[in-house]
Amino acid sequence: QFRLAESGGGLVQPGGSLRLSCAESGFNPDYRVLGWFRQVPGQEREGEREGISCISVTDGSTYYSNSAKGRFTISRDNANDIVYLQMNNLKPEDTGNYYCAVIPSGVVEGRCVPHWVGYWGQGTQVTVAS
Repeated sequence: QFRLAESGGGLVQPGGSLRLSCAESGFNPDYRVLGWFRQVPGQEREGEREGISCISVTDGSTYYSNSAKGRFTISRDNANDIVYLQMNNLKPEDTGNYYCAVIPSGVVEGRCVPHWVGYWGQGTQVTVAS
């Protein structure tokens, strides 16, 4: 069975850090991209979610949105099938519900968008506020 289980969200002050985790199971072991997407209040559809960062299981290549570059790092624990998103220097505009996702692709280029997502996790809330 397919399974994605996110954790690590919470309330943090501006400038703080959080690490999101997503434990995955049941997917093709070699052919997929794993990603983190953010949905903010006012967005109602999956298609409106912003691709924050993605990583290819096939070749390890990564993608970061402009807002994530230099502050966020995506990584994967291959032995335990966990993908992480380390978020540093958080800003109030980083607030949102963060979803782990599986994209059925061997490459990350052009794929870190909702259209390509084949499976969504349930989401974990991140709130950045004083």
